[in-house]
Amino acid sequence: MRDGIEALLTEGETVSQFVEAAVRATVQRRREQSEFIARGLRSLEDARRNHDTVDAQVVLQRLQTQLDSALQSRSRATAR
Repeated sequence: MRDGIEALLTEGETVSQFVEAAVRATVQRRREQSEFIARGLRSLEDARRNHDTVDAQVVLQRLQTQLDSALQSRSRATAR
């Protein structure tokens, strides 16, 4: 593994510096992921509390209606 790391080092960079940077980046990424998930869960809870949600089946039906309409329009345009 050390050989693989050494092959990636920039000029003047040590393995220790590389590993430290990788650890810092991983910690930051995980912190951001945790914060993102927490914001999403808060938003979901707010939406549920305020009854500001749409059932997934309703969304899927609306999308299917849009798709059907687009396909019909395309079919009519191709037939001309």
